[in-house]
Amino acid sequence: MSELMSKLFFEKFNEKVAINKNEQEGIEAHLIFKRLRKHQYLLQEGDVCKYIAFVNKGALKSFVIEENGIDRIRQFAIEGWTISDLFSFLTEEPATLNIDALEDTELVLISKTAHNELLKSHPKYETYMRLLITNAYTSLQNRLSLTHSQSLEDQYVGFISRYPDISNRVPQYMIASYLGLTPETLSRLRRKMASKH
Repeated sequence: MSELMSKLFFEKFNEKVAINKNEQEGIEAHLIFKRLRKHQYLLQEGDVCKYIAFVNKGALKSFVIEENGIDRIRQFAIEGWTISDLFSFLTEEPATLNIDALEDTELVLISKTAHNELLKSHPKYETYMRLLITNAYTSLQNRLSLTHSQSLEDQYVGFISRYPDISNRVPQYMIASYLGLTPETLSRLRRKMASKH
């Protein structure tokens, strides 16, 4: 893998855990570079999740398909973010999530085999993964508590202010799906908010 392809990955890594050149080279030897075309899947429900994906360029979404056939978005991921079905990745049970590309996307992948080897051979990788998983868990818990305690308007405003890069890149119906709303409900909410200003 070229140094350019893993540059952003190691910038983000170093923000959490500082590593030296030898440690970086040891980790880099285990990374895989992958391109996805827009709408191409990284993971489909029922398959075992084999990778943790770091977004080098582009955007993805993870989602479940509800009984009524409607997609319910669980997560977006843009440059500098990671995405995976962590439960499936860690337990090797079938995935409940689908992950596909919203744009042409470049990824840095860590396979399950590489992950296990790096946990044993690189203590700083273990620290980095622990921080990533902790952040993912606390973000999920925070999102669930906000869903139950905030008005729809506050949830939408919160999403736009926290994730301006995402809200400018994905269509409104996807934001509605992420917030658990129908596109029509979000349209009404936006009109109501616009009429106040």
